Amino acid sequence: MHDTEQSSAKFTIFRATDAPGLMQAGCMSVEPYSPEQRAGFTKVLEAGYMEGDEIKVLCNLPGFSLTHVWFKEGYPLPLHSHDADCLYYIIAGTLRLGTETLGPRDSFFVPADVPYAYKPGPEGVELLEIRHANHFNFVLQAKGDAYFDKAAQQAAAHREGWKTATRPTLNG
Repeated sequence: MHDTEQSSAKFTIFRATDAPGLMQAGCMSVEPYSPEQRAGFTKVLEAGYMEGDEIKVLCNLPGFSLTHVWFKEGYPLPLHSHDADCLYYIIAGTLRLGTETLGPRDSFFVPADVPYAYKPGPEGVELLEIRHANHFNFVLQAKGDAYFDKAAQQAAAHREGWKTATRPTLNG
């Protein structure tokens, strides 16, 4: 900032207990699904998919957002992309990203428009999503009945356990 510029930012505290859910916060828009994706994802939702995550927007300021995510064990995160870069920081639990297993204090960066997916580990995973954007999109890249059938089976198999799941412990 130059000496002649004034910042409109104010010191602010953000409490996790006050954090809205991702869709409630209005910081993510979902790009239209193809008819095949709509039918497949509807099947996954009906199998209990929404029981497997907890997502809260901790901070959403112009040009910056911080989101806390808890994906429970077995959560079938689909291949997707966003139109904003994102740095992910793992708080607790583990995840599998390609051939890599990442755990507490590990991080990874996904550039805008790069499709990705990861699998929560046996305890699930808690992580932070850090973006230099206060609005981003979600583009579902998953396709085909085989993917959606498997994801629906995973959601149905874990649904009851997700209702009473506890957060992963901080290791390491």
